[in-house]
Amino acid sequence: MNKKKRKLFSKKNRLIMWTALGIYFIIYIGVILYHTYKQLPKGISYEGELHKTDEVDVFTDLTYAQNQDGDGMVHENYIFDEVYAMIESAEEFIVLDLFLMDHYNDQEIDFPKIAETLTTKLLEKKESNPEIEIVIINDPLNTGYDSYYSKWLKKLEDVGVEVVYTDLDTLRDSMPIYSGLYRTLFRWGDIGGKSWIPNAMSKEAPKLRLASYVRLLNVKANHRKVVVTEQSGLVSSSNPHDASGFHGNVAFKVSGAIINDILEAEEAVLNYSTGQTGQTLPRIEVEDAKEGQYKIQYVTEQKIKDVLIKNLASTEKGDRVRIGMYFIAEPHVVKAVTEAAKRGVEVQLILDPNENSFGNDKSGLPNRPVVQKLIEDSGEAIEVRWYNTVVGQYHTKLVMIENGDTVNILNGSANLTERTLDNYNLESDLHVIAPKDSELAKELNAYFERLWKNEDALYTLDVEKYQSAMTRPQRVIYALQEWLKLTSY
Repeated sequence: MNKKKRKLFSKKNRLIMWTALGIYFIIYIGVILYHTYKQLPKGISYEGELHKTDEVDVFTDLTYAQNQDGDGMVHENYIFDEVYAMIESAEEFIVLDLFLMDHYNDQEIDFPKIAETLTTKLLEKKESNPEIEIVIINDPLNTGYDSYYSKWLKKLEDVGVEVVYTDLDTLRDSMPIYSGLYRTLFRWGDIGGKSWIPNAMSKEAPKLRLASYVRLLNVKANHRKVVVTEQSGLVSSSNPHDASGFHGNVAFKVSGAIINDILEAEEAVLNYSTGQTGQTLPRIEVEDAKEGQYKIQYVTEQKIKDVLIKNLASTEKGDRVRIGMYFIAEPHVVKAVTEAAKRGVEVQLILDPNENSFGNDKSGLPNRPVVQKLIEDSGEAIEVRWYNTVVGQYHTKLVMIENGDTVNILNGSANLTERTLDNYNLESDLHVIAPKDSELAKELNAYFERLWKNEDALYTLDVEKYQSAMTRPQRVIYALQEWLKLTSY
């Protein structure tokens, strides 16, 4: 082949290559846009009715010590004791939607055996009452995204419990740059491949397939933590995960007509995940209470954010906002909290320092840079304390907004981040409107004051303990991560 022919051939190849790349780029961008903004499955982002009631029960888990070395450590765990009691008293049905249910961990700590105990309680209930309907909706993280069977869920399936793994691919994608590659290229590889990649959750956990790992990196989850029977419903921030057994968490238990709202929202996940439209969960026959000092509402996904922003925007000078939270980063929420403080609203935050996760060191993201922004932008009007995480995390997701004579309360699975509040993850919260002088408000105030003022232990630390000014390069890196949505929170 002479030089002229080689040159023409080379130009032709380059043209083909660039054309192919151009076509792929168009497809890539189109896939990103579609899966970022596509229609949600029917029933997702749910806002229930406001129901009146006189009963909202609060359960908390706390691990605390007398100092940062962990001396005099105490574990106060009440949430799953209540879950077990709910299971034992159920007669007609039990529906659970639980994010993480396993026993693997790498820490030399005697964690409570929550996954095993929960499984045993459900097995015992099924044995004593074979006709009871039990449904568990969970996240595919429990199978390593199809790399292995869950020991506990398999036992339950074997006795007739309906186990449903949430279809995450149908949900919107929260990490656009990666999701475009995942959707167009990565998801089609490693068909039937072997499990060989170490599990990021624990060295003890089974290894993952490559296909499972690329699904994991397309970060999203069914992050809900809900237990409901014909008698009551419990909405929590706590997972039945042994290594999470010493996390700080809060749960609310309610009863009455709101049970049907919770079941309706869970039915939506069941239907779209199984692809069997028309599947139903049971309901209870109950009339909505006409009287009650509390108003309660079940909200999921972005409806949580809508309620939160609305209530923050309504605050005025003399009101008070108190938040106990694992992650805070969602820009609209951060702005709304800042603006409230600038209006003269008292704002107090107890946050996890994001120092460790199941024994592994963390970088302090997102809370530390967000705290710096909150303090600077509010003119140091916002007060922050870090939880003294001697073991575990301050995993709570509690918001209390005092406005005049009432307090609006949100509690459940939702962190204050884009992934949890902008219709990417599945999340669930209870919204409670309570009189400021009610028993519920007093109980939650006592909980917060105990931690804020270190009443009988070193629960919280001064903001300076973990807070330091970010350098300009650090600010740029953090801002770039946020803008490109290359985060895991």
